[in-house]
Amino acid sequence: MIPYLDHHATTPLDPQVLEAMMPYFTTAFGNAASINHAYGRAAAEAVETARGQVAALVGVEPRCVVFTSGATEANNLAIKGVMRAAPAGSHIITTAAEHRAVLDPAKRLKRAGCEVTVLPVDVHGVVDVGRIAEALTPRTVLVSVMAANNEVGSLSPLNEIGRVCRNRGVLFHTDAAQALGRVPLDLSSMPIDLLSGSAHKLYGPKGIGCLIVRRGEPRIRIEPLFDGGGHEQHLRSGTLPVPLIVGFGCACDIATRERDAETVRLRELRDRLWTGLTSRVGGLLLNGHPTERLAGNLNFSVEGVDGEALMTSLTEIAVSSGSACTTADPEPSHVLRAMGRSDRLTRASLRLGIGRFNTQEEVDFAGSYVAAQIERLRGMNHPGHSK
Repeated sequence: MIPYLDHHATTPLDPQVLEAMMPYFTTAFGNAASINHAYGRAAAEAVETARGQVAALVGVEPRCVVFTSGATEANNLAIKGVMRAAPAGSHIITTAAEHRAVLDPAKRLKRAGCEVTVLPVDVHGVVDVGRIAEALTPRTVLVSVMAANNEVGSLSPLNEIGRVCRNRGVLFHTDAAQALGRVPLDLSSMPIDLLSGSAHKLYGPKGIGCLIVRRGEPRIRIEPLFDGGGHEQHLRSGTLPVPLIVGFGCACDIATRERDAETVRLRELRDRLWTGLTSRVGGLLLNGHPTERLAGNLNFSVEGVDGEALMTSLTEIAVSSGSACTTADPEPSHVLRAMGRSDRLTRASLRLGIGRFNTQEEVDFAGSYVAAQIERLRGMNHPGHSK
C-alpha cells in the first residue's frame, strides 16, 4: 500500500473509533428522538455522551455543541444563519485565504444584499489583525477567519482577532476544520463565538461535524438553514446519525488525551521530511508560516517544473496540490495566489499532510521519492535532454 500523506483532505478512521461505532450500526440502532422506549433512550444517551466528548475538546458546555453533517454545513449555518437573522444590509468580514465553504456562502449573501469585505492576507496566508479592526463598521455583524489554513497550515491569531471583535460587539466565527484536535482550542478563555469542526479531519467518520455556539449574553441569534422537527436546539432539524456522532465523540476523546504528544511526533516527522527534501534538491519554496503552522503540514512550490507533470509523476505516494474541495477547479490555488505566488509556482505546489499512522520509513521514502521525481522532471526540461 502506498504511503498516505494527504491528511488535510481526510484522515483514516482510527480503529478505536470504528470499535465505538459498531454497536450503533447493529444492535443499538434506535432513533435518538424516540425516547419512549429503551432503544431510543440508549441512542439518546450515546449522543449526549458524544456531545460531552466534543465539548470537552474545546472547553465548552455540552449544550454549546450542535451536530451537523460536517464543517461545510457548520460554516453555512454560522455565516448564513447569523447574517439572515441580522438586519438587512448587515456587514460580514472574511479573508481571501478562507476555504470555499466560507467564501462561497459569503458570495451568496452578497448577492442577497449583505455587505461583504474580503481582506487580503500576507505572504504566509495570515490576515493582519489591524486590517480587521480598520474594516469594522457600525453595520458589521460577523467576522469569519479560519483557525488553520487547509492548504498551507498557517495558524491565525484567534485570540487577537476575537478581542478586537468582542470590543466592538461583533461576533467572531472560526472555521476550525483543520485545527480541531490538532491545536489547543479552549473556548472557555478564547473570545470565539462560533466554531466549525468536522470529524473526518481528526480520524473520525465522514458525514458528521459540529457548530459550537457560545451561550450566554448577548444571545447569538441564528436562523436555521432548514426546518423539520426542531432537532439540535431548533438549529439543525433531522434524524441524528447516532453511529457517526458516537465516532465523532470518540475521535475527540482520543484527541483530548493524545494531541500534545502527537503534535511533537508529527512536527519531528515533518521537519525530517523537509530537511530530506531540501538536502537533495534546491528551488523549493516553503508556503505558509515557517513556525506558526500545523505540525503535520508541509506545503511548498517547486521551481523549474511543470505542475501538472509533477503531480502526474507522483504515483507511489498519496499527496495533493491543494484543497480536496477544489480539485475539480482548473484554476490555481486561490490561497497561494492570495499569498502572492505566481500562477506557475502555484500550479507547481505540493501539499503533504503527515498523520497519526505515518512512520519514519514512509516519510523518508516520500522525501527521496519526491526529490527524485523533481530531478527527473528538471532533467527533461534541460536543453541537453533528448526526448
